[in-house]
Amino acid sequence: MEKKLHLVSLGCNKNLVDSEIMLGNLGLYTLTDLVDEADVLIVNTCGFIEAAKKESLQTIFELHSQRKEGSVLVVAGCLSERYKDELAKAMPEVDCFTGVGDYDKIEEIIEKRESRFSPHVFLQNEDERVITNSNSHAYIKLSEGCNQKCSFCAIPSFKGKLQSRSLRSIAKEVEELTKRGFYDFSFISQDSSSYLRDLNVEIGLISLVEEIEKIDEVKTARIIYLYPTTTSLKLIKRIIKSKIFHNYFDMPIQHISDNMLKKMKRGALSSTILEQLKLMRSAPESFIRTAFIVGHPGEKMSDFNENLKLVQKNIFDRVSLFAFSNEEGTEAFKMSDHCEDEEVEKRINLLQAAVKESQDKSLEKMVGKEILVMIEGISSEHEYFMGARALSWAPEIDGEILINDSLVKNLEIGKTYFATITEKAGDKLLATVTKDK
Repeated sequence: MEKKLHLVSLGCNKNLVDSEIMLGNLGLYTLTDLVDEADVLIVNTCGFIEAAKKESLQTIFELHSQRKEGSVLVVAGCLSERYKDELAKAMPEVDCFTGVGDYDKIEEIIEKRESRFSPHVFLQNEDERVITNSNSHAYIKLSEGCNQKCSFCAIPSFKGKLQSRSLRSIAKEVEELTKRGFYDFSFISQDSSSYLRDLNVEIGLISLVEEIEKIDEVKTARIIYLYPTTTSLKLIKRIIKSKIFHNYFDMPIQHISDNMLKKMKRGALSSTILEQLKLMRSAPESFIRTAFIVGHPGEKMSDFNENLKLVQKNIFDRVSLFAFSNEEGTEAFKMSDHCEDEEVEKRINLLQAAVKESQDKSLEKMVGKEILVMIEGISSEHEYFMGARALSWAPEIDGEILINDSLVKNLEIGKTYFATITEKAGDKLLATVTKDK
């Protein structure tokens, strides 16, 4: 009898890769979007900040309320790992809990209906994956864990120290995926610019770029999540030189005030970050994404204003904003000089206005240009539009381009075309496809 599986992957794209590995190990199951017909339900949780924890818990309870009798509900991932003792006692609704070490053992966990927490984080090798949401793009995980000591971050407490995959392992996975038609790749981890440092290689990303450039079938790539103290100017210059890797720089700086960088234990100086940003911005067709945390303990209005002034310089193409989340087990949790919630909200609103202006200017600069776009499917706006993204952008996070006209018939999902950006409409761009690549 056919068994059906319903899987919900929450949080970041690193979690998505783990979910895809679980799917690869559950090949005998048929995926279903209908909760009440699934024999097995899996929630791959996020436990990074308070909002993510609430979303994970809400999802678990919602699935339980809709599941059919006799089904198996499995909770996996970061939240489960971080609070394994508390959740097991508080949630009898869940049949099995597992953390971040047994994604490749998920079939056995389900069959035995037992909770399992390995003492080690699962480090991907050439594990079978079912790539979701695309027939042309795939995320490639570089490593697990993190050696940074940011005051606000709990990730090292449940993901552990940095563990890098070997270059050969990564290259082999990419080679196998290209045989299945994938040609666009995003390389991700908790701290991508520290890749191979645990193996005494200072700038491992340069070795990665050079290894991936040898694979002819890879047409386009980008690196996501650079850390200021481990992103050298030499690395930035090597990315700029590459004909495969886009000048795409995702570096969450979190703050630009030296006072706050010290309190946050970021290790970087503002002068270093500004030098990095200047070099990134000088690259042809460069795209810079960053993130700021607002309201970290000790943040004065003068510190916040330094962030505001930086964003107002329109250096960034995309910016994510996060209100400080007071996470137990972190250095910041012990600090006493916390910002009031109302003040944090006020600052976020001020910064959001500057972010919107900066993003609007970034989009407006593209109007009139002919660029490469990847067709991703029916748009989120209306069935009359096709949805696309600029080939240099990362999927899902950098926006959507609406294709409202085409000189090419029968556009194919996952294929790349030249398109002319005709106008900006709100936070989206409209474009006409002009020709095949």
